[in-house]
Amino acid sequence: MNMLENLNGALEYIEQNLENGIDEHEVAKRAYCSVYHFKRMFSYLAGIPLQEYIRRRRLTLAAFDLRNSRLRVIDIAVKYGYSSPDAFTRAFLSLHGTTPTEARTNNRSLKAYPPMTFRLSIGGSEPMKYRIEYKDSFQLVGITNRVTAVDVGEHPGVEQVWKSTDNETYAELKSLNNQEPYGILHVSFGEGVREKRDYDYYLAVATTNPCPETFSQFIVPAKTWVVFEMKVPWEKEKWHRIYGEWFPSSGYEQVEGPMIQVGPEIQIGVEKQVFTEELDVELWIPVTKVQQNR
Repeated sequence: MNMLENLNGALEYIEQNLENGIDEHEVAKRAYCSVYHFKRMFSYLAGIPLQEYIRRRRLTLAAFDLRNSRLRVIDIAVKYGYSSPDAFTRAFLSLHGTTPTEARTNNRSLKAYPPMTFRLSIGGSEPMKYRIEYKDSFQLVGITNRVTAVDVGEHPGVEQVWKSTDNETYAELKSLNNQEPYGILHVSFGEGVREKRDYDYYLAVATTNPCPETFSQFIVPAKTWVVFEMKVPWEKEKWHRIYGEWFPSSGYEQVEGPMIQVGPEIQIGVEKQVFTEELDVELWIPVTKVQQNR
């Protein structure tokens, strides 16, 4: 069974259990990978988090039930996993722009999200430059901020770090870099990058020097990394190539840990980074070998 069949088998399980509890471990098992990797891969390929997809599918079916059955609103709420009519009404209103009662009694427009299917696309014509590297635990020192992800463009919390940092602080930070990865590091830690939740961003360097009081410290555990040689500005197709082409054929899957982009240098004191040409960067993603007995 290939990766495409595995992914669609996981989606089929979700579709069959929209009226029941959906076990994320069972979803990942059917995709032959870990829960962590499946959720990351799904978010990058589908463009939305796994739980958001499940929510949309349940509320799509709930809208059909309101129009095509005589079930009470409270029964439909329970059917699709909502603990109270109020919680169901809030979720329904958020997605459809109208309440369940209004949807049933008025000729209101509703949204339908069809079941998702992963299909084969032709790729692989361009080489992907990468290396697998094991690295002992190392220290990051830098400027950090709690960030909420947005759908388009740079995340505001990241831009806030770039704008608020002065030249003296930036020069001090760069002077601390005395070990690999060499260069300015853009580090994201947490699920928020693709799950639309808060995560930690670090503008940092790798160093063995003591952390000055003006900076924050983060210890990266010993891990195996896949290091991609990429170019910025980023395009979503690059994420699709990593998660839709490289991972399924590599024998590796992503594990929990920071994602580190090595470079580029930034312009201090401005929010928007303007690139007049493509710049070389490295993307470090923590990985492990896939367990063959899943």
